[in-house]
Amino acid sequence: MTPAHFTLIQWLSPAFPTGAFAYSHGLEREIAAGVVHDATSLEVWLSNILRFGAGWQDAVLLAHALEGDCAVLDDLARALQLCAERLQESREQGAAFARAVAGITGRALSARLLPVAVGEAARVLNLSTSDVVGLYLQGFAGNLVTIAVRNVPLGQTEGQGVLARVLPITRALAHRAAKATLDDIGTCALAGDMAALQHETQDVRIFRT
Repeated sequence: MTPAHFTLIQWLSPAFPTGAFAYSHGLEREIAAGVVHDATSLEVWLSNILRFGAGWQDAVLLAHALEGDCAVLDDLARALQLCAERLQESREQGAAFARAVAGITGRALSARLLPVAVGEAARVLNLSTSDVVGLYLQGFAGNLVTIAVRNVPLGQTEGQGVLARVLPITRALAHRAAKATLDDIGTCALAGDMAALQHETQDVRIFRT
């Protein structure tokens, strides 16, 4: 592990001020509907989001943001958001991320959607694409597991067990994304997408998405 790895781990940790704790990515709706109700159902839901939903989409965008035109990629990332809440989630977290990194490093960073913001900031770290994407996906999954632990509810050990079991998925996705083209972006997580849309009109909401 290099100092750059530790820097990136800090940026992607729950303590970093992106407000990730306030966003459930539609999971709050799935819990309210009884779709996610225990460790097994959480693992299925999370695995699908990673492989077929925003996990894969963000992974490819982040991989390209490490070297590509981030303004163009940010436009693409915005166009790919399926609903207002998903756009809000990525936009607000990305802006908070860029602001915090700029405050620490003194670099001028634009407010972009989260995967593009992370990619642009991480360029100077000179880490492998698969390492950056893998740590990003680990942080994404970890935040969602934390939300499930608090709201399903699950025990801490059960939640960590789910996170451990999806680690091979995050590693595999990171290696795939490092070689992917933008044409490889595609999602097929319709139930998760519907949950995000339904959350917008849910009567009782703890989380912003």
